[in-house]
Amino acid sequence: MKGFPRFIKAFLFLFLFVFIVFPFIPLVLSSVSFGWQWPNVLPESFSLSSWEYVLFGSSDALRAIGVSLLIALIVTAVNVVLAVPAANALARYQIKGKWLVEAILFAPIVIPPFVAVMGIHLTFLRIGLTETILGVVLAHISPTLPYVVRSVIISYNTLSTDWEDQARMLGAGAFSRFYHVVLPHLLPGIAAGASLSILISLSQYLITFIIGSGRVVTLPILLFPFISGGDPAIASAYSLLFAAMAIGTLMGLDFALKRYYRNKKTAAGKTVEE
Repeated sequence: MKGFPRFIKAFLFLFLFVFIVFPFIPLVLSSVSFGWQWPNVLPESFSLSSWEYVLFGSSDALRAIGVSLLIALIVTAVNVVLAVPAANALARYQIKGKWLVEAILFAPIVIPPFVAVMGIHLTFLRIGLTETILGVVLAHISPTLPYVVRSVIISYNTLSTDWEDQARMLGAGAFSRFYHVVLPHLLPGIAAGASLSILISLSQYLITFIIGSGRVVTLPILLFPFISGGDPAIASAYSLLFAAMAIGTLMGLDFALKRYYRNKKTAAGKTVEE
């Protein structure tokens, strides 16, 4: 941004404000309003009752946030473990029927989740995984895994095998080659896929509701009834809470990634000095 003219910076700032910050303003006003009726531009009166209900009432929102984050992080960790070897095979090897494997793997992106979740629900009923966090985690893998695999495949396509061959010639084992050569190159793709996995998992309502059967309560489970006809002030408070949870998680992921690269850079600098 340092090399851009001031008017371009101003335009970009205005663009970000209009399309990112501005939509939150009505939510904030609605969450602290009392009886905000159309066509009034601003609420006639203000009240913090919606926030008192969400944070301190019987809504159990804090526990729902914890459950949502727990499920999203476990799903993302499982997705990364599954996506890295799958992306390696799909990007580097010519496998018979590869197009069929990719079609099945990426099908959840284009097929509505309701189609698959009913079959998953019947299977989980038979093996006793409904109404459990484990069942919800396994069900969330289906719509999130394709995004992680696709992101890691793109990273693998830009990774030359010559780098690994050079490390092998220098005596590096399989784990050392992966940790010191492959993983640093894959991390941006893994981070991109993990971000999508976290956001998609956090926002899942239908899958969580059907598989969890109302026993596994996440934030979307609490939010949806108020959006579909409940108190708009409480719905706005829940929406802001959900946005803060998602943004905070992504910022934490970004901080961890930057810290990893900073530590790697520091370690590389010390090695050169020695």
